[in-house]
Amino acid sequence: MAAQRKVIISCAVTGAIHTPSMSPHLPVTADEIVRDSLAAAEAGAAILHLHARDPKDGRPTQDPAFFRAFLPRIKAETNAVINITTGGSPHMTVEERMRPAMEFAPEVASLNMGSMNFGLFPMLQRFSELRHPWERDHLENSRDLVFKNTYRDIEVILTRGSANGTRFEFECYDTNHLYNLAHFVDRGLVPGKPFIQTVFGILGGIGPHPEDLLHMRRTADRLFGKDYEWSVLGAGRNQMPLATIGLASGSHVRVGLEDSLWIGPGQLAASNADQVKRIRLIAEALNLQIATPDEAREILGLKGGGNVAF
Repeated sequence: MAAQRKVIISCAVTGAIHTPSMSPHLPVTADEIVRDSLAAAEAGAAILHLHARDPKDGRPTQDPAFFRAFLPRIKAETNAVINITTGGSPHMTVEERMRPAMEFAPEVASLNMGSMNFGLFPMLQRFSELRHPWERDHLENSRDLVFKNTYRDIEVILTRGSANGTRFEFECYDTNHLYNLAHFVDRGLVPGKPFIQTVFGILGGIGPHPEDLLHMRRTADRLFGKDYEWSVLGAGRNQMPLATIGLASGSHVRVGLEDSLWIGPGQLAASNADQVKRIRLIAEALNLQIATPDEAREILGLKGGGNVAF
């Protein structure tokens, strides 16, 4: 009898896309990030993808001091793999975005694989009341925003991070990002199997139709054969439907309040753990086995939690 396929659940606990006013459940302070991270890990998330926010107003920050307020506490209480963003915010420079990953040398860091329009302004039609002035500006200014990730930017992040033993979650928002990744693989700059996070439903990237998901899968298969690990991330209301299709098609999955504030139509998720529990239920209904953190480390070829700098 064939062994059950092991599925890695990643959880993006808090991030730069959503703003605090949109949900009272989005973790902002260090205590809230610790609480939600531990609950998500307990629910079955093998990987915790972490951004930081300034607790005064919830603004995204890459100042390592804010990460230091929660990283050691999370590591002390869970064996989950910690994945630190190098995306930060589209408004930051590459040097700013790299600071926490370089200081803390995590097992995994995210890496956006190409420049793109990054349209967040449609959220203004759904959320008219925002608490902080920066939030409206953040969304409105995305009408004229290019999230810059040039070949030089990617190479700098990739080579500096790899020197610390950090592996990458390669965030691919369209097929051209897969081709960009293949370029770096061909140059020998990506050790081991790439961990490819295909992202759907961000305005400026590929859409959320099931055919878009399958097209990304076919393209990745053509470029990498079987030498990659595939994960699916659906933004907003597309989170659970696309994750379900991905699971049935052979993917790992990522959920979390960074990517979607929702648990159902018109229903805000009360926590990251709620989303992890929901996708775990779906995975188990498909007779898939949920990977433990150590199994995720083996699948992705990670250096281990004892080799980070926090």
